[in-house]
Amino acid sequence: MNMKLLEKIDDYTWTIPLKAGEKRSGIILYGSEPLLKNMDNKVLEQITNVATLPGLVGQAMTMPDAHWGYGFPIGGVAAFDADEGGIISAGGVGFDISCGIRCLRTNLMVDDLTSTDFTALADELYRTIPAGVGREGKLKLTIDELDAVLRGGAQWAIHHGYGVGEDLGFVEELGIMKGAKPENISQLAKERQLGEVGTLGSGNHYLEVQEVAGIYDEKAAEAFGIKKGQIVVSIHCGSRALGHQIGTEYLVSLAKAAKRLGITLPDRELACAPINSPEGQEYIGAMNAAINCALANRQVLTHLTRNVFEGLFKGRKIETLYDVSHNTCKEEAHLVDGKERTLWVHRKGATRAFGPGHPNIPVRYRDIGQPVIVGGSMGTGSYILAGTTEGEERAFSSASHGAGRAMSRHQALKLWRGKTIIQELAQKGIIIRSVSMRGIAEEAPDAYKDVDLVAEATEKAGLARRVAFLKPKVCIKG
Repeated sequence: MNMKLLEKIDDYTWTIPLKAGEKRSGIILYGSEPLLKNMDNKVLEQITNVATLPGLVGQAMTMPDAHWGYGFPIGGVAAFDADEGGIISAGGVGFDISCGIRCLRTNLMVDDLTSTDFTALADELYRTIPAGVGREGKLKLTIDELDAVLRGGAQWAIHHGYGVGEDLGFVEELGIMKGAKPENISQLAKERQLGEVGTLGSGNHYLEVQEVAGIYDEKAAEAFGIKKGQIVVSIHCGSRALGHQIGTEYLVSLAKAAKRLGITLPDRELACAPINSPEGQEYIGAMNAAINCALANRQVLTHLTRNVFEGLFKGRKIETLYDVSHNTCKEEAHLVDGKERTLWVHRKGATRAFGPGHPNIPVRYRDIGQPVIVGGSMGTGSYILAGTTEGEERAFSSASHGAGRAMSRHQALKLWRGKTIIQELAQKGIIIRSVSMRGIAEEAPDAYKDVDLVAEATEKAGLARRVAFLKPKVCIKG
């Protein structure tokens, strides 16, 4: 990124000065200078485009892990007021609707397991967790059954024996997104999903067994139920084929709505419609259904993971620490200039991060702040953070969602081979299981930003504070 185009506010906050005659809202980029320097200039172009959209409240923002995306940059945050003509954009949600991470804590310590145990765990998880492009699971649904999933989310999964009721208290929206309308989703989208509930998918999705390798905040870690040396599991996936098909189809209807209503789009990938328009409401109903699909998906995968641990280790206990999405648009109450307003917050590759005292945080964590899970790249590690009060004012309670890509998958394929990466990580005590050597190469650790720098910048920018560092032990990839 050309730093000459930016104006520094502080070491972790930057803006793009408004040019003479330029009509747009303000822009804020969060991150350290090294992180921003390594971003593509396309991030600047895309967030500048977002700042021109109708009904934007405050600034269009990027998180420290931002990179080039479709329409919105990944790591982009923007809030809109429906009563002021604010819009909903499929490109501002992302095609993998409600992609997110569920973190599970166990009562196992790393010293409880031998290298043989970890190998057995990797093999059994790989056999049990369906992963890969188009891979289906054992759960085969009819259209009517899928519609029930799309209305019921993780609650549907619990009611059908996939997990325990206690999980729901630690899932965003208590496991069910209201306002879902399966009738707004095409037959094709549904047919693509009939065998994919309870599957991991491909790309950057993973199931990772991790060791809590470092604690930054003892009080928060205690509230989250984690300590150094403990084994946790992170499940990163979303709404699979259904979400992608919804995104593809609604780009067309939203683009037509923008044209009909005279909304000028600086980029056709920003296809959007007013939130209160028929097209906007149709997309929101479909999007909410896809969010429920993702919540159900991670719940079923939680159940499968529990079964694996139960079969291998006596006395195991696995609880949901938290489940939060990072590709959504949600109606939320936020303070703007000291007044509460109802806004629609797009978070694309960004995670909701409510601060202490927020009523939507589980009571167990309410004095600490919402758990924020920042997933790293395969082989480098991840972080658990906690939302801050300051983050509400600075970014509508939003934070980074992961390390963020530093190069394209095409570039990664030129530099690495999957088999070599697996061998190198094995020497570090990290076991990889995947159906695709190409996928491993595309997801090479060095193809991503330094997750340590991202977590540090997220904290220094006041978006969320670091609680724990998680070191990978086993990673299941598509």
